[in-house]
Amino acid sequence: MNAAIDASPLVDCPPLENAVIHFIRHFGEEHLTAHLRGMVSRVMRDQFSSQIGNSRLPWSKQVRALAERRHVPGRSRIISSERTMSAMDAAFVNATYAHGFEYDEGHRSSNSHPGSCAVATAVAVGEETGATLGEAVSAILMGYEVYARIGVLAAPDLIQRGFHPASVLASFGAAAVCAKLRQFDDETTLHAMAIALSHASGASECTSTGGSVKRVHPGIGVRGGMMAADLAQAGITGPRAFLSGVKGFYRAFLQRPVASDAAERFGFGQSFEILRGGFKRYCCCGANHAAIDILSAYAGRLDEIAAVTLRIPKLSNTMVGTVNANAYAPANIEHVQFSLPAQAAFALLGYGNGYGAHLSYLEGRLDMDLVMRTARKVTLIESPELDQQYPRKFVTEATVRLAGGRTETHFVENSLGTPDNPMTEEAHDAKFMELTTAALGKARARELLVALHELPDDMRLEDLTAMCVAR
Repeated sequence: MNAAIDASPLVDCPPLENAVIHFIRHFGEEHLTAHLRGMVSRVMRDQFSSQIGNSRLPWSKQVRALAERRHVPGRSRIISSERTMSAMDAAFVNATYAHGFEYDEGHRSSNSHPGSCAVATAVAVGEETGATLGEAVSAILMGYEVYARIGVLAAPDLIQRGFHPASVLASFGAAAVCAKLRQFDDETTLHAMAIALSHASGASECTSTGGSVKRVHPGIGVRGGMMAADLAQAGITGPRAFLSGVKGFYRAFLQRPVASDAAERFGFGQSFEILRGGFKRYCCCGANHAAIDILSAYAGRLDEIAAVTLRIPKLSNTMVGTVNANAYAPANIEHVQFSLPAQAAFALLGYGNGYGAHLSYLEGRLDMDLVMRTARKVTLIESPELDQQYPRKFVTEATVRLAGGRTETHFVENSLGTPDNPMTEEAHDAKFMELTTAALGKARARELLVALHELPDDMRLEDLTAMCVAR
């Protein structure tokens, strides 16, 4: 076992739990290499732009209005506004904004969105505690890693059993960030993480039959994790084997014990999970993206196409395929963003699959009868062998049958935006400007982008969030 894991063990605490607490407590700025810092910058740019751009969506306004009625006063800002609230209220709203339109960064190996938790929590708590941007950056990376590493050990079972990882895992990630920035000792950190288990929740039925609650899932998880930290600070205790116990997280949620090397996954010598994160080029579930990469090349050629067959892994079918009740009959935005046939139709019709296309759907400006006729040309075939050959990847094999009888077959293993096929810095910055310019104006959006690239250590968080206030 990694020597760092054995340092200062907590009494009666299993190896995995000891490793997690040690990682939280002893993670510091010395672990932030230039490369890791650059990845945190990318995650922050992706998150801030999603929060700002999505703040104007209908469900975002509803959550903001609820927070206005129920909030506790505090120093933490609701992104894109002048309003400040308690850290818990602000993080709840901002994490909801972040995940509000299926356009935020994702971590493929855990099927989750660690950034929506880590950034919203660290910024809100950092404003509350007076942390500098440098301290927040360190907490973001630590929170991202705790969230993602717990998630990797649960994948792909968690999502295939019907849970939404972005909600379930956020409780643990937020508790970890709070413990770090509020400088909890070992025991209080343990209990914050253990109590977070009691808040871990979130089912993914909304990807099948709809419901804007999916947008709120990271906010719900963040709020639960922050409450767990408050309870621990107040003296409430939790189970010491909260992850590996006979009724702990892995056995309760997955009906299986945790992997034998789980504790080693939290050693400081391990590869950082943030390096396996990805950034979305398309404004929909990542399981659609490989097919979109392929079919976008056929845009405008619909009259030539007789049929399209998409061979996809079981994991993809669970998320965007025939497992979903409305894959071929989407009736709301959640259905559309989690329907591979609908997304294939968007690509084939030349509508595009980005932010603008989905806003057009919300505003009723797309010909959905034509979309549905096009979607019916698409056949999905679940291929479990693809899960075995390409574990935890949303690969797609597309066979396009043309009107003359000729077929063309294409295969994408790594869609654009994944770690093995990353977006360029220029493309990622263009996405940032796409999401922020309407709210901030081009000059102020560019100023914020520069600050998030540079991440000056001594900058106050309140000065950074002040740059996000909409015109």
